Amino acid sequence: MMMSKKVAIVTGAAGGIGRSLCALLAEDGFRIAAVDLEGTDLNGALSSLDKDDHEAFTCNIGSEAEIVATIAAIHQHFGRIDVLVNNAALGPTMAATVDTTADGFRAALTVNLVGPLLLAREVARHMGPEGGAIVNIASLAGIVSNPKRNAYAASKAGVVSITKSLACELAHRNIRVAAVAPGYVRTPMVAGLERDGKADLSKVRQRIPMGRMARPDEIAAAARFLASDKARYVTGSVLAVDGGWATFNQPGEAHPPVSGTPAAELGKPAPSDNFKVVVVTGGGRGIGKAIAMAFAAKGDKVVILDRDETELCETEKALGDRCLSLKVDMADEQAVIDAFAAIKTLHGRIDVLINNAAIADRFMPVEEQDSAYLMGLLDINLTGAFLASREALRFMTKPGGVILNIGSINTFLPFAPRHAYGASKAGIDMLTRCLAAELGPDGIRLATIAPGYIRTPGVAALEASGSIDSGKIRRRIPMGELGKPEDIADAAIFLTSDDASYINGAILYVDGGWTAFGNAGDAAEIEENSVREAAQ
Repeated sequence: MMMSKKVAIVTGAAGGIGRSLCALLAEDGFRIAAVDLEGTDLNGALSSLDKDDHEAFTCNIGSEAEIVATIAAIHQHFGRIDVLVNNAALGPTMAATVDTTADGFRAALTVNLVGPLLLAREVARHMGPEGGAIVNIASLAGIVSNPKRNAYAASKAGVVSITKSLACELAHRNIRVAAVAPGYVRTPMVAGLERDGKADLSKVRQRIPMGRMARPDEIAAAARFLASDKARYVTGSVLAVDGGWATFNQPGEAHPPVSGTPAAELGKPAPSDNFKVVVVTGGGRGIGKAIAMAFAAKGDKVVILDRDETELCETEKALGDRCLSLKVDMADEQAVIDAFAAIKTLHGRIDVLINNAAIADRFMPVEEQDSAYLMGLLDINLTGAFLASREALRFMTKPGGVILNIGSINTFLPFAPRHAYGASKAGIDMLTRCLAAELGPDGIRLATIAPGYIRTPGVAALEASGSIDSGKIRRRIPMGELGKPEDIADAAIFLTSDDASYINGAILYVDGGWTAFGNAGDAAEIEENSVREAAQ
């Protein structure tokens, strides 16, 4: 019976984030292999867990020999390995370049980059045919630069890179690889920086749109999601958990000065038992319908907006009395205003807005794309999302409201000749970031989901018209398959939940590894005579 329970390895388990990781993964039923340096309080990390299910292992991840021996010992002890969370790291020294030795620089690379790669290598050797998940704890320092963090930042940028390359290499073995990129977290390491005069946390808070640092459990919750089956189509993705730090790009303060330490930085607020009022645009079919059904299934009140009356009626019937449907053309400003006025009259508030409404382009050469065609697509895909956000903000819950925008892999990798569509989705991501920087002080969070190819009626229509070749597409995806609308719905449920409470302005690619693949040739091998992907 014990052999059937999944096993998760957490490195740096004795630290703040590590302890939270152990606790949350144990809550999900994992047996924990807690790994840290000799002399650290590993027993303390496991003290609140059932000791019959968990075990502590000492290891210096700067030593290849110790890594090999430790992973072998963990596999021998538990009989299986399902999840690895690469959390252990050396913090930044904050030393000037001229004061940094080669040995010091190499030490950061050895522990922060080489160690996680070797751990992933050894864990992959021991994962069974059912695969598993590897989650790397990177850092915002590996995405945006700072002075005097040369070795640390370079090592974490390397972690971002190996997350993507490992995702592509290991996908055929059913091993997913993703990363969390935390901003400032209230850990003993950060407290030490303040104590040593290397960081002024009051200034740090003013630089973050949400006005506070993260709690360790907020980083752990993101890692837990990425390791879970709810993220089954997420690989190669790097999720920033930074309170909106990376969205702010102007002189001045992102948040007014904060007196003392915010309560939400010290402890997790009590969860609310109230249902949410959730508005989903383009909710009549495909991804929008799956999202609407997921929220309704958890007891929330759902309002779906769509311009197709037939699909609206079918979805409303499927959702029952927890749903209201409104026929709306998202390119019509007055129609959007009227729709949100009706929602206000009925519910009085909006807790979550999902901007999903969009149309695909017609794959025409640029010579055939005139201004009416281009603006028609941009009006629905981008202006419509802006209008819905503007109107929702007039009565959105503060604090606690969430706006989630549905982008696309075209956000990052535009396709020719899909000029307007790619531009609209790039605009969606930037709209998310601008609103995150603006609304963070009000306690409203933003995020973008960027789906890859998903088995929807829209994709089926593109295939039927000969616009896409599903066989070629599947070979281009490291995981070798198209996603399901439910994969996007699962991501939406997470990003709008309390578990995502420090995610603001981030983009999550749910694409089977599409955006992580940079090689020439195919990303996956598929059977040429396999059944074509069916639309759902």
